[in-house]
Amino acid sequence: MSTKLLTTAAIGLDSELIEIEADSTFAQLPMTLIVGLPDKAITEAKERVRSAIKNSGAEFPSRHRLTISLAPADLKKEGPAYDLPIAVSILLDSNQINLPDGWDKQIFIGELALDGALRPVTGVISSAMLAKRKGIKKIYLPQANAAEANLIPGLEIYPVANLNQLINHFQNLEPIKPFISEINYEQFIENIPGEADFSQIKGQENVKRALEIAAAGGHNILMSGPPGAGKNMLAKAVVSILPKMTMDESLEVTRIYSVAGLLSKEKPLITARPYRSPHHTASGAALVGGGAWPKPGEISLAHRGILFLDELPEFPRVVLEYLRQPLEDGIINVSRASGTMQFPAKFTLIAAMNPCPCGYATDDSRRCTCGQSQIIKYQKKISGPLLDRIDLHIEVPKVKFDKLTSDTPSESSEKIRVRIQTARNLQAARFKNTKIITNSEMSVSQIKEFCKIDSVALDLLRNAISQMHLSARAYHRVLKLARTIADLAGAEAMVSDHIAEALQYRPKVE
Repeated sequence: MSTKLLTTAAIGLDSELIEIEADSTFAQLPMTLIVGLPDKAITEAKERVRSAIKNSGAEFPSRHRLTISLAPADLKKEGPAYDLPIAVSILLDSNQINLPDGWDKQIFIGELALDGALRPVTGVISSAMLAKRKGIKKIYLPQANAAEANLIPGLEIYPVANLNQLINHFQNLEPIKPFISEINYEQFIENIPGEADFSQIKGQENVKRALEIAAAGGHNILMSGPPGAGKNMLAKAVVSILPKMTMDESLEVTRIYSVAGLLSKEKPLITARPYRSPHHTASGAALVGGGAWPKPGEISLAHRGILFLDELPEFPRVVLEYLRQPLEDGIINVSRASGTMQFPAKFTLIAAMNPCPCGYATDDSRRCTCGQSQIIKYQKKISGPLLDRIDLHIEVPKVKFDKLTSDTPSESSEKIRVRIQTARNLQAARFKNTKIITNSEMSVSQIKEFCKIDSVALDLLRNAISQMHLSARAYHRVLKLARTIADLAGAEAMVSDHIAEALQYRPKVE
């Protein structure tokens, strides 16, 4: 008679319930088969499970033909998290333990060491979310994953140190106590100081203003200027002005890092906004995600945070074109032969570039050595559709010596962050009944509802569209940008001044 129990399979950022069945019959040629489209890590599980059961004081049915089925059979499964449920199914089939609450009332997850110890696995928070949706209360998993699963309320989390402890639990010899944490994780959500404070950056007031707007509304920004003007330092300083994450945002980001295997064992919740800065040699798969079993890429790891692309034209053009969909929709679809995965990618893009190959085309103090054709070729490495998706285009001039040596204090990141947090609070109230968080995420219908302007501002925008040859996308992005500028000013109504400032950040028409 076969036995059943439940585990989960990671499908992108989501999970699906998997039924594991074990059936054994006495055979002259004993063997163990695992069926149901397992990957190499799962087919090797039989050797880990055999040793783990033996070293835990239990008996492995070595004189039987043992079949382990992972259902649904048409869904590909991967990873070592099936070790524990496979071991438990074998122990159930051999009548060494019983499940008092029924096989469909609990989930088992974990990788086994040869001595029976449980090792942590990835994607546990997605499994916990699935369990809650399905009304399953109990989850047995490695001790190192208990705090992560406990982030989802309403579940009984049983931290298991080793297989022997779990056997004793089901034999009523030594029950495992559910994991209880009285930590209020919301109190750990904090602003992490950046490598640089805005007060340390001399001059560049216009650029700082543009970065403040970008951080307040989640808008994309491109900085262009000569080498040494401070583009990299300004981008790193943005971390110090980012608003605090909400608990929902924190859980979203934690889920991504859990699936990617980047979640810290000591800190189960991501409490600071991500800052990702991939090198320009990064491949398309590294940037958007992928692989035989698709995993999140840099743009998803930057979700609700910053993606900084330095030396933007040095990225291969085909790689940059991958950014079109996430910049527009906030998601990325990764299609492979095994299926299509969708990962969230609502990040703020901060890009930096030189104006020409030598870098000095806009530097008054140094002569540019590039020909006009070289400059055009260099700038055309970034396509027009991609540039159209960037809300703020700002030139970063070389800092004059007097500014560099001035003792006049600049505004601190803390003061700027207060304004940004106030603007974010206004947006949270505005979008409380929607699924969006920042002004940059507004749809066309939401722009019509929340970005109404008077006749003076409308005339200004009409003239600008005609003279600057703005696209329909640019028109909507100007309105969203103006909405953020109004929020920073604490203004409920958008006026011509807000529109005018937003138009200043559109790229100049040659």
